[in-house]
Amino acid sequence: MGDLLDRATATTYASWFKALADPSRVQLVEYLARQGRPMSVGELVTAVGLAQSTVSQHLKILTEVRFVLVEAVGNARHYRINEACIGCFPSAADVVMGKPAPTPIGGCE
Repeated sequence: MGDLLDRATATTYASWFKALADPSRVQLVEYLARQGRPMSVGELVTAVGLAQSTVSQHLKILTEVRFVLVEAVGNARHYRINEACIGCFPSAADVVMGKPAPTPIGGCE
């Protein structure tokens, strides 16, 4: 039997799964990944059809776990997918089924 997943890694993965536990956040991550460019909150509001305050709250959660990066553009903020973080995100099925979990890489911790 293999070793138990270390607590720090388990905590990181749990924060990722928690951040993706809302369908709107999953949609935002997928949309940003597919667009492949920084986008304003207004563009994201139009895409997902939610109120600006709701989208902003979802983006806050996604930036806290670093799935999404934010950059200031004048007075606006633009959001983009964090390729490094998404690249090391383990699928829940892999972890549950005992496959080796990838180690978080720079930019994801």
